[in-house]
Amino acid sequence: MDKANPFQATWSWKPFIACHLFALALLLLWLWEPTRAAMNLFDVSLFSLLNEPLATNNAWRLTWAVASTRPFDLLVGVTLLLLLIRGDWIFKATQARAATFGFLCAAVVLVAVRILYAKIAHHFGWQHASISTVLPDAVRLEQYFPGWEDTAFEIKDESARSFPGDHASVLLIWALFLTLFARTALQWVVIWGLALLFMLPRLVAGAHWGQDDYIGGVQMALVALAWSCFTPLAAKVSAALVRWTEPLFNLLTKIPLLNRLSVVAA
Repeated sequence: MDKANPFQATWSWKPFIACHLFALALLLLWLWEPTRAAMNLFDVSLFSLLNEPLATNNAWRLTWAVASTRPFDLLVGVTLLLLLIRGDWIFKATQARAATFGFLCAAVVLVAVRILYAKIAHHFGWQHASISTVLPDAVRLEQYFPGWEDTAFEIKDESARSFPGDHASVLLIWALFLTLFARTALQWVVIWGLALLFMLPRLVAGAHWGQDDYIGGVQMALVALAWSCFTPLAAKVSAALVRWTEPLFNLLTKIPLLNRLSVVAA
């Protein structure tokens, strides 16, 4: 492995196969009626726990309303990116650029997996509506903030097809990707703490059932991780992008403040 590239340009068959088997096991559990019924009961209980306080607590309601908007999603994306490119945290400063390109490769693979999975789910009738539209006593955030509907702060609290959870899959691929290279318990806690925290808005608002995330989202993230990081794909793509973008980053190193970023200085 190149010291500046954290990826192995080989097939890692054991974790590759394990990711697919785990994803398949989750799907079979979800399709089996007894476990699906148990998941439904769990999700309803979880939703009630998270959603009911919205009716009586103004601060709780406003917090999760803001967290359920697209601008907040953008803020989350920037936060995750900054943690990814930060040198000498998960990755060495000299590996930050290659690691960032490797994650972008995994994200592109995730998009392809999401498109394919959505088609399969539609074909087999696996789709379902958001839990907020199914339970009659659900607290709907959009009813408390009707003026946000036609603005950039439109609240995401319903969907006609909420399975699988694509929002969760992005957070999960980020968490799984960084976990591969994490070295300490504190890093694990920070990574998964943030991933779970940022998944909560859709669950509180009712845009997703829990199973949309812990079944569908996990499945997509595992398959995307397998095809990007446990094959030569991430290594080769990141190495090629590092070479192709070298002239651009050489220019960026001349810009004050920007040249202090590990992903640039590397």
